[in-house]
Amino acid sequence: MLSVVIVGGGPNGLMLACELALAGVRPVVLERLTGPRTEPRANGLVGQVVRMLDRRGLYARISGSGAPPRPAPRYMFGAFTLDLTGLPHNPVSVLPAPQAQIEKVLAERAVELGVDLRRGQEVTDVRQDADLVRITLADGESVTARYLVGADGGHSTVRRLSGIGFPGVTTDDFVTRSANVSVADEHLGPEGDLRVPGYGSLPALLYVRTERGTITWGLLPGRAPVLNTTEVGTQDESTAPMTFEEMMASAERVLGVPVPLGPPRGEGPHLLRRLVGGNTRLAERYRDRRVLLLGDAAHVHSAIGGPGLNLGLQDAVNLGWKLAATVRGQAPDALLDTYDEERRPVAERVVASTLSQSALMRPGPEVTALRTVFEELLASPGGTERIAHLLAGTTEGFAPDLVIHTGAGPRRLADLTTGARPLLLDPRGDFAEAAKPWLDRVDVVHGRTEGTSATGLLLRPDCHTAWTGHGPDDVSGLRAALHQWFGAPLTDGCEPERAGNR
Repeated sequence: MLSVVIVGGGPNGLMLACELALAGVRPVVLERLTGPRTEPRANGLVGQVVRMLDRRGLYARISGSGAPPRPAPRYMFGAFTLDLTGLPHNPVSVLPAPQAQIEKVLAERAVELGVDLRRGQEVTDVRQDADLVRITLADGESVTARYLVGADGGHSTVRRLSGIGFPGVTTDDFVTRSANVSVADEHLGPEGDLRVPGYGSLPALLYVRTERGTITWGLLPGRAPVLNTTEVGTQDESTAPMTFEEMMASAERVLGVPVPLGPPRGEGPHLLRRLVGGNTRLAERYRDRRVLLLGDAAHVHSAIGGPGLNLGLQDAVNLGWKLAATVRGQAPDALLDTYDEERRPVAERVVASTLSQSALMRPGPEVTALRTVFEELLASPGGTERIAHLLAGTTEGFAPDLVIHTGAGPRRLADLTTGARPLLLDPRGDFAEAAKPWLDRVDVVHGRTEGTSATGLLLRPDCHTAWTGHGPDDVSGLRAALHQWFGAPLTDGCEPERAGNR
């Protein structure tokens, strides 16, 4: 019997597979498609997930840069441009990369870690009892596992067969069109903005709202430029194949003038897509006994602001160490239940964010009035910062970027968390003795720590703070946190085979 089966080999399923493997549990990933996806999808990552990928050593592999993530000077919310340069702690980091590149890096990392990735495997039935889950495949073969994770998208077979409800709302009164395009040099501004005769400058990668809809345009590294429009009203042509001429007609309707763009150059596949309406749905629960849901299988919503992969990949990081500890018999009681308790409220916030942005971007004089009021709120003290954290998917307790001055020199927190193990930062050596019974599963690092005044920090594998020390005598609090999150210790005084001291 297998320990864990993950259904779905997209970015979320692959990220979970990597997290499990780092924790000593090597899952089997069943992917319906026979090869990686090639069609254009997401264009990158935004927010807290960018720093989390940095802390697993994946940011450099995806970005191709050895530099750490940097906060973005501006971002967008509901077709408002947010100036983030004045924030004391800007949480909005951006990693522009096509989803195919993200998926490729994650697949390579999963294979490096020994994950069994099986393509061309379609799941047709799921049944579970108190001890196992039986998964039946389209070819009649069946496998059994102690746990099954559905990472198989918004139309999740695992969710449906497990009887987990997926309530929400469906909207069908708007049409979104997207296409790759080409642009002549004379129409490009110095900041990548598009100069549109009769209209003015269309800024890059920012939504522009008019009384007829919204439009966004952008140059993306190494790829053809992208144009996107959204218009209210069901279109008669929505059942016919999408054409480039339809894309350009939509852009002209939204802006009121022709847009100087041409068809994409070079070999494809090129983006040319029409979506009518959209779904916003959230699973009633993320866990049903031995079945868990992840990513789009647990939540679907608008792509406004780019929250999808941010949310799903962080689901994977939260779930991975908890599921691994459960499989290995080291988990405290009900640890696995905290996955739903911690991540479902985050999804509720994303749903609220995307629905509110959609409302703010609709045409109409009443929406224009609402936007005037909202713009005043953004300008109020703390308004932009609050929205920035909402966009970034900031979760309470996520550790800041710290620098630890160890005996081997300064180390970034990201250098110490690539192994996905719990980490005790013990600047003055006050707490190492108290943590000794847990050294088989917790790493301890000594050294002056920049970025915090705490006398000690205990971090979970997902880089969230489990305990903060406020004095050298706060040993009981540390021991309570170690018990709560990482289970029963070894016998006090017993030296473990694998101590994680560095």
